[in-house]
Amino acid sequence: MAPPSTTLLPPSSDPIPASLLAQHDGTDPSKPIWLAIKGTVFDVSAKRAMYGPGAGYNVFAGKDGSVGLGKSSLKPEDAVADYTTLEPAEMKVLDQWYDFFSKRYNVVGKVVPE
Repeated sequence: MAPPSTTLLPPSSDPIPASLLAQHDGTDPSKPIWLAIKGTVFDVSAKRAMYGPGAGYNVFAGKDGSVGLGKSSLKPEDAVADYTTLEPAEMKVLDQWYDFFSKRYNVVGKVVPE
């Protein structure tokens, strides 16, 4: 697997409420596209073609879609944050996605309660 093409910034731990995360779903082209995995918010703007409106992975944009990633599901109803119900094999898949994103996208913060 090829290394990321850009150097990543140091991870940020800025608090990001879900309402702010939701504003970064790709519908406003002036804002970056964010998605969260296990509460960590990644800036995926560099892959707007994959995460922007109408794109295959847009279901995860602007939210924490941990369950969907763990289940390898693109169903909107699976794009939810509470991954405590995942089976061990699904949790392993979620952890692999987390590692994948951590190596490719900047961490802009952590999801916090409203």
